[in-house]
Amino acid sequence: MKLFLEQQNQNKEIRFTGTVGGLLKHIAVNPETVLVSRGDELLTESDQVSDTDSIKLLSVVSGG
Repeated sequence: MKLFLEQQNQNKEIRFTGTVGGLLKHIAVNPETVLVSRGDELLTESDQVSDTDSIKLLSVVSGG
């Protein structure tokens, strides 16, 4: 799977098939800190991803 980590401006290639929640655990990313997208589609923690996907992890910005 191709993985783009916006916060680190880094591309990675990893092998993973499962849920988005499982992917985030696998790469040690807190699900409350990112939005996950595949193409133009936002994904939830229960959505399935596979080795053939290109996934982007976009940083969540909040302020007060």
